[in-house]
Amino acid sequence: MVLPLLTGQIPQIGKALSPMHIPVLLCGFLCGWPWGLAVGAIAPVLRSVLFGMPTLYPDAVCMTFELAAYGAVSGMIYRILPRKPWSVYVALLAAMIAGRIVWGVVKWVLLGLAGSAFTMEMFLAGALLNAIPGIVLHIVLIPIVVLALEKAGVAENRPKEVK
Repeated sequence: MVLPLLTGQIPQIGKALSPMHIPVLLCGFLCGWPWGLAVGAIAPVLRSVLFGMPTLYPDAVCMTFELAAYGAVSGMIYRILPRKPWSVYVALLAAMIAGRIVWGVVKWVLLGLAGSAFTMEMFLAGALLNAIPGIVLHIVLIPIVVLALEKAGVAENRPKEVK
């Protein structure tokens, strides 16, 4: 809830940093897919109701599905992969791809029901081009945090390694 308020103070790129994605991805990695899914599904609507941003329809609705996918996919894939540092990157990239696809499908359905078009150009702009600062931030920040917390023994999502 607080990160978007902080990054929103940065002109031009504050929104592009996708600050709501960070805690949802971390939740999926550290707490597991059910919590990641729940936090991802609740956060956009709760923030919309409390702060008026993102707008409830269609933005918060689309983000609800997108962030739920981020939390669920990051948690599921990270749990099943071997306990290696590269696993964080594989799970993160899979979650980011899945979340963006889910966002695009939901946006396409909602805009289609409203009689508007959602073109491939609009999808690419929203999911990739405008999101580049956030994509870079997440690829750099999330693995550092996850691996540090796992090393500190805080992460619960992964079974202990059998020796």
